[in-house]
Amino acid sequence: MEQGKSIRPQAEVRYAAELAALAAEDTDNRKPLGWKLSPRAVRDFILGRKKPLVYQGQEIFVNKKYLGNDALVERCIITLTGSRGLMLVGEPGTAKTMLSELLSAAICGVSTNTIQGTAGTTEDMIKYSWNYALLLSQGPSRQALVPAPLHVGMERGILTRFEEITRTPAEIQDSLISVMSDKILNIPELGEDGLLLARPGFNVIGTANTRDKGVNEMSSALKRRFNFETVRPVGDVKLEKQIILREAGAMARNAGVEMPPDEDAAELLAATFHELREGVSSLGHRIDKPAAVMSTAEAVSVYYQTMMGAYYYGTGTIDVRALTANLTGALGQEPGEDLERLRGYFSTVVRDKAEKLGGVWKAYYQARSALK
Repeated sequence: MEQGKSIRPQAEVRYAAELAALAAEDTDNRKPLGWKLSPRAVRDFILGRKKPLVYQGQEIFVNKKYLGNDALVERCIITLTGSRGLMLVGEPGTAKTMLSELLSAAICGVSTNTIQGTAGTTEDMIKYSWNYALLLSQGPSRQALVPAPLHVGMERGILTRFEEITRTPAEIQDSLISVMSDKILNIPELGEDGLLLARPGFNVIGTANTRDKGVNEMSSALKRRFNFETVRPVGDVKLEKQIILREAGAMARNAGVEMPPDEDAAELLAATFHELREGVSSLGHRIDKPAAVMSTAEAVSVYYQTMMGAYYYGTGTIDVRALTANLTGALGQEPGEDLERLRGYFSTVVRDKAEKLGGVWKAYYQARSALK
Protein backbone atom coordinates (compact mmCIF):
# COMPACT_ATOMS: atom_id res chain seq x y z
CA MET A 1 0.00 0.00 0.00
CA GLU A 2 1.41 3.41 -0.93
CA GLN A 3 1.83 5.99 1.78
CA GLY A 4 -0.96 8.54 1.65
CA LYS A 5 -3.50 5.95 0.45
CA SER A 6 -4.63 5.18 4.00
CA ILE A 7 -5.47 7.37 6.96
CA ARG A 8 -2.63 5.93 9.02
CA PRO A 9 -0.10 3.73 7.20
CA GLN A 10 1.41 1.01 9.38
CA ALA A 11 4.97 1.46 10.64
CA GLU A 12 6.54 -0.87 8.08
CA VAL A 13 5.02 1.30 5.32
CA ARG A 14 5.79 4.70 6.85
CA TYR A 15 9.39 3.78 7.52
CA ALA A 16 10.01 1.40 4.64
CA ALA A 17 13.10 3.28 3.42
CA GLU A 18 14.68 3.27 6.88
CA LEU A 19 14.01 -0.44 7.37
CA ALA A 20 15.47 -1.28 3.95
CA ALA A 21 18.59 0.81 4.59
CA LEU A 22 19.11 -0.77 8.02
CA ALA A 23 18.67 -4.27 6.60
CA ALA A 24 21.22 -3.59 3.85
CA GLU A 25 23.82 -2.49 6.41
CA ASP A 26 22.91 -5.13 9.00
CA THR A 27 24.99 -7.97 7.53
CA ASP A 28 27.66 -8.49 10.18
CA ASN A 29 25.53 -8.25 13.34
CA ARG A 30 24.14 -11.29 15.15
CA LYS A 31 20.47 -11.96 14.45
CA PRO A 32 18.07 -14.23 16.37
CA LEU A 33 16.44 -16.90 14.21
CA GLY A 34 13.48 -15.52 12.28
CA TRP A 35 14.38 -11.85 12.78
CA LYS A 36 14.71 -9.48 9.81
CA LEU A 37 17.05 -7.15 11.72
CA SER A 38 19.57 -7.69 14.48
CA PRO A 39 18.79 -6.39 17.98
CA ARG A 40 21.33 -3.62 17.34
CA ALA A 41 19.52 -2.51 14.16
CA VAL A 42 16.11 -2.77 15.85
CA ARG A 43 17.40 -0.44 18.56
CA ASP A 44 18.67 2.01 15.94
CA PHE A 45 15.32 1.92 14.13
CA ILE A 46 13.37 2.85 17.27
CA LEU A 47 15.86 5.17 18.99
CA GLY A 48 17.50 6.64 15.89
CA ARG A 49 21.14 7.03 14.90
CA LYS A 50 23.30 10.10 14.41
CA LYS A 51 24.85 9.30 11.04
CA PRO A 52 22.66 8.75 7.97
CA LEU A 53 22.80 5.50 6.00
CA VAL A 54 23.63 5.44 2.31
CA TYR A 55 21.16 3.20 0.49
CA GLN A 56 20.73 2.98 -3.27
CA GLY A 57 22.71 6.17 -3.71
CA GLN A 58 20.63 8.19 -1.22
CA GLU A 59 21.19 9.33 2.34
CA ILE A 60 18.58 7.81 4.64
CA PHE A 61 18.19 9.41 8.07
CA VAL A 62 16.96 7.06 10.81
CA ASN A 63 15.16 9.35 13.24
CA LYS A 64 14.19 8.65 16.82
CA LYS A 65 10.61 7.40 16.96
CA TYR A 66 10.11 6.55 20.62
CA LEU A 67 10.92 9.50 22.87
CA GLY A 68 10.68 7.70 26.18
CA ASN A 69 13.18 5.62 28.14
CA ASP A 70 16.01 4.27 25.94
CA ALA A 71 16.94 1.56 28.46
CA LEU A 72 13.32 0.32 28.45
CA VAL A 73 13.48 -0.14 24.67
CA GLU A 74 16.73 -2.10 24.94
CA ARG A 75 15.24 -4.39 27.60
CA CYS A 76 12.14 -4.98 25.45
CA ILE A 77 14.29 -6.02 22.48
CA ILE A 78 16.36 -8.42 24.58
CA THR A 79 13.19 -9.94 26.07
CA LEU A 80 11.92 -10.75 22.58
CA THR A 81 15.15 -12.59 21.71
CA GLY A 82 14.20 -15.22 24.29
CA SER A 83 11.26 -17.53 24.85
CA ARG A 84 9.26 -15.30 27.20
CA GLY A 85 6.69 -12.84 25.89
CA LEU A 86 6.82 -9.09 26.47
CA MET A 87 4.09 -7.32 28.45
CA LEU A 88 3.98 -3.51 28.32
CA VAL A 89 1.96 -2.02 31.17
CA GLY A 90 1.22 1.55 32.15
CA GLU A 91 -1.26 4.40 32.12
CA PRO A 92 -3.37 4.90 28.98
CA GLY A 93 -1.74 7.10 26.39
CA THR A 94 1.89 6.28 27.26
CA ALA A 95 2.74 4.95 23.77
CA LYS A 96 2.62 1.24 24.66
CA THR A 97 0.84 0.44 21.40
CA MET A 98 3.23 2.58 19.38
CA LEU A 99 6.25 0.82 20.90
CA SER A 100 4.66 -2.57 20.24
CA GLU A 101 4.05 -1.59 16.61
CA LEU A 102 7.61 -0.33 16.10
CA LEU A 103 9.11 -3.49 17.61
CA SER A 104 6.97 -5.68 15.35
CA ALA A 105 7.75 -3.68 12.21
CA ALA A 106 11.50 -3.89 12.83
CA ILE A 107 11.72 -7.49 14.02
CA CYS A 108 9.44 -9.27 11.56
CA GLY A 109 8.30 -6.61 9.07
CA VAL A 110 4.63 -7.06 10.06
CA SER A 111 2.88 -4.95 12.69
CA THR A 112 -0.72 -5.80 11.78
CA ASN A 113 -0.92 -9.31 13.26
CA THR A 114 -2.94 -8.00 16.19
CA ILE A 115 -5.56 -9.16 18.67
CA GLN A 116 -7.65 -6.36 20.15
CA GLY A 117 -8.74 -7.48 23.59
CA THR A 118 -12.31 -6.70 24.64
CA ALA A 119 -14.92 -8.18 26.95
CA GLY A 120 -16.29 -9.98 23.88
CA THR A 121 -13.01 -11.57 22.74
CA THR A 122 -13.37 -15.32 22.26
CA GLU A 123 -10.81 -18.09 21.86
CA ASP A 124 -11.48 -18.47 18.13
CA MET A 125 -10.61 -14.77 17.66
CA ILE A 126 -7.19 -15.54 19.12
CA LYS A 127 -6.35 -18.99 17.72
CA TYR A 128 -8.49 -20.13 14.78
CA SER A 129 -12.05 -20.57 13.53
CA TRP A 130 -13.68 -22.40 10.62
CA ASN A 131 -15.14 -21.69 7.23
CA TYR A 132 -18.43 -23.43 7.95
CA ALA A 133 -19.37 -23.93 4.30
CA LEU A 134 -16.14 -25.87 3.71
CA LEU A 135 -16.43 -27.57 7.09
CA LEU A 136 -19.87 -28.95 6.18
CA SER A 137 -18.83 -30.04 2.70
CA GLN A 138 -15.32 -31.40 3.41
CA GLY A 139 -15.16 -31.93 7.15
CA PRO A 140 -12.29 -30.58 9.26
CA SER A 141 -9.35 -29.75 7.01
CA ARG A 142 -6.56 -27.21 6.64
CA GLN A 143 -8.54 -25.59 3.82
CA ALA A 144 -11.55 -25.08 6.10
CA LEU A 145 -9.48 -23.59 8.91
CA VAL A 146 -9.44 -19.79 9.27
CA PRO A 147 -6.26 -18.72 11.09
CA ALA A 148 -6.48 -16.06 13.80
CA PRO A 149 -3.49 -13.90 14.84
CA LEU A 150 -1.91 -16.44 17.22
CA HIS A 151 -2.06 -19.16 14.56
CA VAL A 152 -0.68 -16.74 11.95
CA GLY A 153 2.19 -15.73 14.21
CA MET A 154 3.19 -19.33 14.93
CA GLU A 155 2.83 -20.50 11.33
CA ARG A 156 4.79 -17.59 9.82
CA GLY A 157 7.29 -17.07 12.63
CA ILE A 158 6.24 -13.48 13.32
CA LEU A 159 5.16 -11.51 16.37
CA THR A 160 1.57 -11.49 17.59
CA ARG A 161 0.45 -8.30 19.33
CA PHE A 162 -2.24 -8.66 22.02
CA GLU A 163 -3.65 -5.23 22.85
CA GLU A 164 -5.52 -4.55 26.11
CA ILE A 165 -5.13 -8.12 27.33
CA THR A 166 -6.76 -7.43 30.71
CA ARG A 167 -9.98 -6.40 28.96
CA THR A 168 -10.28 -10.04 27.85
CA PRO A 169 -12.05 -12.64 30.04
CA ALA A 170 -9.68 -14.59 32.27
CA GLU A 171 -10.47 -17.96 30.69
CA ILE A 172 -9.60 -16.56 27.26
CA GLN A 173 -6.34 -15.14 28.56
CA ASP A 174 -5.41 -18.51 30.03
CA SER A 175 -5.79 -20.19 26.64
CA LEU A 176 -2.40 -18.59 25.90
CA ILE A 177 -0.58 -20.45 28.67
CA SER A 178 0.19 -23.71 26.85
CA VAL A 179 1.07 -21.88 23.64
CA MET A 180 3.46 -19.55 25.48
CA SER A 181 5.05 -22.47 27.34
CA ASP A 182 5.42 -25.12 24.65
CA LYS A 183 5.14 -23.02 21.47
CA ILE A 184 2.63 -25.60 20.21
CA LEU A 185 -0.97 -25.01 19.17
CA ASN A 186 -3.16 -28.11 19.27
CA ILE A 187 -6.03 -28.28 16.75
CA PRO A 188 -7.88 -31.42 17.90
CA GLU A 189 -10.35 -31.36 14.99
CA LEU A 190 -7.51 -32.21 12.60
CA GLY A 191 -6.42 -35.32 14.47
CA GLU A 192 -2.78 -36.33 13.94
CA ASP A 193 -2.22 -33.33 11.67
CA GLY A 194 -3.49 -30.94 14.30
CA LEU A 195 -0.21 -29.89 15.92
CA LEU A 196 1.12 -26.52 14.84
CA LEU A 197 4.71 -25.93 15.92
CA ALA A 198 5.77 -22.31 16.16
CA ARG A 199 8.47 -21.24 13.71
CA PRO A 200 11.50 -19.26 14.94
CA GLY A 201 10.66 -15.58 15.31
CA PHE A 202 7.27 -16.16 16.93
CA ASN A 203 6.53 -14.39 20.18
CA VAL A 204 3.79 -12.33 21.84
CA ILE A 205 3.81 -8.66 22.79
CA GLY A 206 0.98 -7.76 25.12
CA THR A 207 -0.21 -4.41 26.44
CA ALA A 208 -2.28 -3.67 29.52
CA ASN A 209 -3.49 -0.46 31.12
CA THR A 210 -2.86 -0.07 34.85
CA ARG A 211 -6.25 1.65 35.10
CA ASP A 212 -7.80 -1.66 34.06
CA LYS A 213 -6.17 -3.50 36.96
CA GLY A 214 -8.71 -5.80 38.53
CA VAL A 215 -11.01 -5.84 35.49
CA ASN A 216 -9.73 -9.25 34.42
CA GLU A 217 -6.52 -9.69 36.37
CA MET A 218 -4.00 -11.97 34.66
CA SER A 219 -3.43 -15.29 36.39
CA SER A 220 -0.07 -16.02 38.01
CA ALA A 221 0.52 -18.82 35.50
CA LEU A 222 0.10 -16.46 32.55
CA LYS A 223 2.15 -13.69 34.16
CA ARG A 224 5.09 -16.09 34.44
CA ARG A 225 5.13 -16.43 30.64
CA PHE A 226 5.88 -12.70 30.21
CA ASN A 227 8.54 -10.21 31.16
CA PHE A 228 6.79 -7.05 32.36
CA GLU A 229 7.97 -3.56 31.47
CA THR A 230 6.25 -0.45 32.83
CA VAL A 231 5.90 2.40 30.34
CA ARG A 232 5.67 5.62 32.30
CA PRO A 233 4.22 9.00 31.24
CA VAL A 234 6.62 11.54 29.77
CA GLY A 235 8.27 13.33 32.67
CA ASP A 236 9.83 16.25 30.83
CA VAL A 237 7.74 19.16 29.52
CA LYS A 238 10.15 19.97 26.69
CA LEU A 239 10.10 16.36 25.52
CA GLU A 240 6.30 16.27 25.72
CA LYS A 241 6.15 19.45 23.63
CA GLN A 242 8.41 17.81 21.04
CA ILE A 243 6.15 14.75 20.90
CA ILE A 244 3.02 16.91 20.46
CA LEU A 245 4.54 18.81 17.54
CA ARG A 246 5.93 15.71 15.88
CA GLU A 247 2.88 13.48 16.16
CA ALA A 248 0.30 16.13 15.29
CA GLY A 249 2.48 17.30 12.41
CA ALA A 250 2.70 13.77 11.02
CA MET A 251 -1.09 13.36 11.28
CA ALA A 252 -1.63 16.67 9.48
CA ARG A 253 0.79 15.85 6.64
CA ASN A 254 -0.89 12.49 6.13
CA ALA A 255 -4.22 14.35 5.87
CA GLY A 256 -2.76 16.71 3.27
CA VAL A 257 -2.71 19.67 5.65
CA GLU A 258 0.31 21.98 5.65
CA MET A 259 0.61 24.36 8.61
CA PRO A 260 3.68 25.71 10.37
CA PRO A 261 4.21 24.27 13.87
CA ASP A 262 3.05 26.49 16.73
CA GLU A 263 5.71 26.16 19.44
CA ASP A 264 3.80 28.31 21.94
CA ALA A 265 0.58 26.28 21.66
CA ALA A 266 2.47 23.01 22.06
CA GLU A 267 4.30 24.38 25.11
CA LEU A 268 1.03 25.48 26.73
CA LEU A 269 -0.46 22.04 26.22
CA ALA A 270 2.64 20.19 27.38
CA ALA A 271 2.85 22.26 30.57
CA THR A 272 -0.90 21.99 31.24
CA PHE A 273 -1.08 18.22 30.79
CA HIS A 274 2.13 17.61 32.73
CA GLU A 275 1.05 19.73 35.70
CA LEU A 276 -2.49 18.33 35.84
CA ARG A 277 -1.12 14.79 35.58
CA GLU A 278 1.46 15.34 38.34
CA GLY A 279 -0.79 17.39 40.62
CA VAL A 280 1.77 20.14 41.09
CA SER A 281 2.79 23.15 38.98
CA SER A 282 6.24 24.46 38.13
CA LEU A 283 5.47 27.35 40.51
CA GLY A 284 4.80 24.96 43.39
CA HIS A 285 0.96 25.07 43.38
CA ARG A 286 -0.83 21.94 44.55
CA ILE A 287 -3.42 20.96 41.92
CA ASP A 288 -6.43 18.66 42.12
CA LYS A 289 -5.75 15.92 39.57
CA PRO A 290 -8.56 15.27 37.06
CA ALA A 291 -10.07 11.81 36.89
CA ALA A 292 -9.52 11.85 33.12
CA VAL A 293 -6.32 10.45 31.66
CA MET A 294 -4.19 13.51 30.96
CA SER A 295 -1.84 11.61 28.68
CA THR A 296 0.49 12.85 25.98
CA ALA A 297 -1.76 11.15 23.43
CA GLU A 298 -4.67 13.31 24.63
CA ALA A 299 -2.49 16.42 24.35
CA VAL A 300 -1.65 15.49 20.76
CA SER A 301 -5.37 15.06 20.06
CA VAL A 302 -6.21 18.52 21.48
CA TYR A 303 -3.43 20.17 19.46
CA TYR A 304 -4.46 18.37 16.27
CA GLN A 305 -8.14 19.24 16.73
CA THR A 306 -7.23 22.90 17.20
CA MET A 307 -4.94 22.74 14.20
CA MET A 308 -7.69 21.35 11.98
CA GLY A 309 -10.13 24.01 13.15
CA ALA A 310 -7.61 26.72 12.29
CA TYR A 311 -6.96 25.19 8.88
CA TYR A 312 -10.58 24.73 7.81
CA TYR A 313 -12.37 27.53 9.67
CA GLY A 314 -9.76 30.02 10.78
CA THR A 315 -6.77 31.92 9.49
CA GLY A 316 -4.36 28.99 9.32
CA THR A 317 -2.77 29.76 12.69
CA ILE A 318 -3.70 28.22 16.03
CA ASP A 319 -5.96 30.38 18.20
CA VAL A 320 -5.34 30.16 21.96
CA ARG A 321 -9.06 30.52 22.73
CA ALA A 322 -9.90 27.57 20.48
CA LEU A 323 -7.10 25.57 22.09
CA THR A 324 -8.55 26.32 25.52
CA ALA A 325 -12.06 25.32 24.45
CA ASN A 326 -10.77 22.03 23.04
CA LEU A 327 -9.24 21.13 26.40
CA THR A 328 -12.73 20.23 27.62
CA GLY A 329 -12.79 17.34 25.12
CA ALA A 330 -9.99 15.64 27.06
CA LEU A 331 -12.16 15.53 30.20
CA GLY A 332 -14.62 12.90 29.07
CA GLN A 333 -14.68 10.66 32.15
CA GLU A 334 -16.06 13.08 34.75
CA PRO A 335 -16.71 16.24 32.71
CA GLY A 336 -18.49 18.16 35.48
CA GLU A 337 -15.94 17.60 38.26
CA ASP A 338 -12.94 17.68 35.95
CA LEU A 339 -14.07 20.90 34.33
CA GLU A 340 -14.13 22.53 37.78
CA ARG A 341 -10.60 21.23 38.41
CA LEU A 342 -9.49 22.67 35.07
CA ARG A 343 -11.07 26.03 35.91
CA GLY A 344 -9.28 25.91 39.25
CA TYR A 345 -6.00 25.32 37.42
CA PHE A 346 -6.63 28.41 35.28
CA SER A 347 -7.63 30.59 38.24
CA THR A 348 -4.42 29.77 40.12
CA VAL A 349 -1.57 28.40 38.02
CA VAL A 350 -2.36 30.04 34.68
CA ARG A 351 -3.20 33.34 36.39
CA ASP A 352 0.13 33.44 38.21
CA LYS A 353 2.08 32.46 35.09
CA ALA A 354 0.24 35.15 33.14
CA GLU A 355 1.38 37.74 35.72
CA LYS A 356 4.98 36.51 35.86
CA LEU A 357 5.60 35.43 32.27
CA GLY A 358 3.04 37.43 30.26
CA GLY A 359 2.95 36.73 26.53
CA VAL A 360 1.16 33.56 25.51
CA TRP A 361 0.34 32.71 29.15
CA LYS A 362 -1.54 36.01 29.45
CA ALA A 363 -3.54 35.18 26.32
CA TYR A 364 -4.15 31.68 27.74
CA TYR A 365 -5.55 33.13 30.96
CA GLN A 366 -7.74 35.59 29.07
CA ALA A 367 -9.22 32.63 27.13
CA ARG A 368 -10.44 30.91 30.34
CA SER A 369 -14.05 31.88 29.57
CA ALA A 370 -13.95 29.32 26.74
CA LEU A 371 -14.02 26.53 29.35
CA LYS A 372 -17.71 25.67 29.09
